[in-house]
This record gives sequence, C-alpha cells and structure tokens, in this order.
Amino acid sequence: MKNLKKFEVWFLTGSQHLYGAETLEKVANHSKEIADFMNHSPKIPVSIVYKPTVKTPEEIYEVVAEANKNPNCIGIITWMHTFSPAKMWIRGLNVLQKPLLHLHTQFNRDIPFDQIDMDFMNLNQSAHGDREFGFMVSRMRLERKVVVGFWRDEEVLEDINVWCRAAAGWNDWQGAKFVRFGDNMRYVAVTEGDKVEAEMKLGFSVNTHGVGDLVASIETIGKGALDALIQEYEHSYQLADGLMVKGDQRNSLIEAARIELGIKAFLEQGNFKGFTDTFEDLHGIVQLPGIAAQRLMEQGYGFAGEGDWKTSALVRACKVMGTGLPGGNAFMEDYTYHLDPNNPMVLGSHMLEIDSSLAAEKPRCEVHPLGIGGKADPVRLVFNVAAGNALNASLIDMGNRFRLLVNEVKAVDPKENMPKLPVARVFWKPLPNFKTACAAWIYAGGAHHTVYSQNLSTAYFRDFAKMAKLELLTIDAETSLTQFEKELKWNEVYYR
Repeated sequence: MKNLKKFEVWFLTGSQHLYGAETLEKVANHSKEIADFMNHSPKIPVSIVYKPTVKTPEEIYEVVAEANKNPNCIGIITWMHTFSPAKMWIRGLNVLQKPLLHLHTQFNRDIPFDQIDMDFMNLNQSAHGDREFGFMVSRMRLERKVVVGFWRDEEVLEDINVWCRAAAGWNDWQGAKFVRFGDNMRYVAVTEGDKVEAEMKLGFSVNTHGVGDLVASIETIGKGALDALIQEYEHSYQLADGLMVKGDQRNSLIEAARIELGIKAFLEQGNFKGFTDTFEDLHGIVQLPGIAAQRLMEQGYGFAGEGDWKTSALVRACKVMGTGLPGGNAFMEDYTYHLDPNNPMVLGSHMLEIDSSLAAEKPRCEVHPLGIGGKADPVRLVFNVAAGNALNASLIDMGNRFRLLVNEVKAVDPKENMPKLPVARVFWKPLPNFKTACAAWIYAGGAHHTVYSQNLSTAYFRDFAKMAKLELLTIDAETSLTQFEKELKWNEVYYR
C-alpha cells in the first residue's frame, strides 16, 4: 500500500437547534476549519472529510448509516462544539459499524478574559457537551478512542494519526483473504486456531489451496518475466559469486525467481492479501520459498511460515498501519538466546523469510542448504536488521477470545560477526528486562512467531485492539511480573 489518502475519516460535529441560526453558522464554520486543518496536516495520513453539523436524531442516524455504506470511510471523529443532547445519538450509535474517535477539544485555545460573555459561553460548550456525549457512548458500552487537547497541538495530531492508521489496518482486514499453501506444520499448536471465529470476529477469511495449485501457477511463468526479475535481483542485492551469470548456482536463482513470480500471480489472481507455506508440504516446488517470501512481504503482503495464518494476517495489518513510515514490519521468530548474565539478548530470525525492509545494509543474495525439508538449497537474502526501538506482536487464539500480545524491545548492533549463519537476523533486548519479558510472554501463551515492527509503537496496537475487540496485553519498561500475572487472572474472569 503506497499511501492512505484514499481512505476517509468523517468529521461529525454535534449541536442542536436550540442555539439558533447565527450560532449554528459559527459552529459549521469552526468545524470546517478544524477538518480542513487536519486534512492538510502532514501528520494525518488519511483524508479528513467535513460533514454538516448534526442537530437531530434523524440527521445523526442518516450520516452514520451513510458512513457504514461508504467503502472509503474507515471511521468517524465526533466533536460536540455546543451541548448536543446525547439521547439524539442513541439510534445512530446503535448502528455504527466503523471505528469511533471522540475528539474533546474546543475551537479557541484560550479564554478571551477581557471579552468573554454569555454569547461566547453558549457557543463554546465542548467542556460539558463532550461529557454528555461521552456518557452515552459509555452507557452503550461502545469502544472508542478519546483524544483530549487543542486541535492544533502536535500531540493531538499524533494521537489522531495513530488512530487513523489503526483504522486503516482494521478496515483492510474486512473481507480480506489469506491463503495457506498446504496445511499447518504437523503437531504444532499455537499456529492453529479457529478460522471460522476469526472471520466472524476479525473480518478476514483463511482457506487452504493445495500446493499443486501453486505449482500450476509457477509453471506458467515465462522467460521474459524471469529475466526481468533476475535483473532486479542483480540491481538490488549483492549476489554471491555462485549466483552470478556463469555461477554454478545460477539455476537456483532462476528457480527462486520463478517461485516468486508464481506466488505473486496466484495472490493477484485470487485477490489475496497474504499467505503461508510450510517446508513439510512442498510437493512439486523445487525449493522452499525464501527470497520470494522476503520480497513479497516487502511489497505489502502478509506472510508467516508453517501455516501460521494469524501471524500472516497481523503482518498485513501492520504493513497497512505503517504505510509511509520509515522502517519495516516483518514476520519474525525468537530463535535462540545469548544468556550472558551481564548482557542477555534474543537472536531473532527464521529459516529464510525475514522481510528485507528491516535491513541495515544492502542485503546479500545467497544460496545455502536448509537442513530440513528435503528440497534443493533455497535462495535467500542475508542481512543484519537495523538497531533501534522496536516491538514484537503476537496474535493468539485462547479458545474463547483472541489475544494480542505486545513486547517492546530494543534492537542492538551485533558485536560479533556470524559468518556461518546464512539468514537475516536481529539481536534485541526485551523490555523491561530479559527474565521478566520472557516469563511474561510464556505466562501469556505468546507464540514463537511474531510481527517485528520498527515503526509502530504500542499505541497503534492499543487502538487496533479496541477496534477489533481483542484482549491486549503489553510487556514494556513498566511491567511487573507479579502485576502481569494478576492481570492475566483478572482477564480470565472478564472474558468468562
């Protein structure tokens, strides 16, 4: 996804006829100015669309129903410029199907102390108009985000930016399709889950296609397309000697390109937004897709290995939320530990498939034995992931609900070379510390597969979890294991 401006967030202002035409005209003008300012702010990635002031139950219902039907509308922002009796909102809020942000602001930043009169007071009543609206939303038990502050403030704009991006990710899931090539890795538990429940609650569908269907797509790829993609490989990466034109492994590169083009053609033809595969089910494919998965993720597709459709869908949502932001979002796995008591770290990697958008340098394109799967040596991109603040997120099926687990981490540059490790890799220190983070993750049932994000903070997942009605657990600098275990128990009571 190249930009989010095609998506619309509708700006709805509440008032009532009690105040008269002159006041309502000022309300409309102020609302237009706020919506226009946000629409043109470089901080807001979507289009903010002003809608006429709503003053009656009928007007509220009609605009909400229209928002529900509009495919470009991904959410609504509400603001009560004056007092808007909240019983007027009941019918509209009852049918609302889009995410809701309640902006608690007022048009003027400062009170005009030497000029303030009752006309000013009657016009600028957000301080209690928004409380009236807030009561009704709470009374109806509706999820929403409340943003408080002056509408021109950078912090307010950033809060709205985060919510808009989360709304775009949630919207992208609605009606999305993800394909599994083959089934789940045999006997593995956490990558399984209830796909029917996921479609009912989260909006996306997951279906399996036999590997033979993918092989048929791979076999349709012609020489012209292959030559063009290999030229792209040569331009974009440092090719190992064996993969060069006269190298003894050149055919492996050609086959890897054929697999990438075949998968992409299959995804495009079926309108899929992501996929999974597993090295246990590759009948008819010469090598496990390595560079293919890496590059397709970089292009915006969701992916996870071993049939893990939940992580594939979460990768895709993070790709959408992070559109245009520096850094990447990728499939990841906690692979092995460095247990130096003075410097414990996690080495994150996977067999092949880490998205090259995370790379700290120009990736090397290499071919090496895989050691499992019994197929030809696969081509992959090898690189170190850039250092910096990041997080790992995991979507888990707990049986009676889906849980979203987030651990904030700090990636570090490796101090030692790893010349014999032929995969993309990253070292990170989990917050608040290694022992607490690992124990909390395991107590929460977190998966070994995650989305590793360089450009999304926990705030994005908090807003996303509200929209998706997901249980959210966070492990960060403030986490206490004792308190975390209590939260797990409280949540069990809440969800039962």
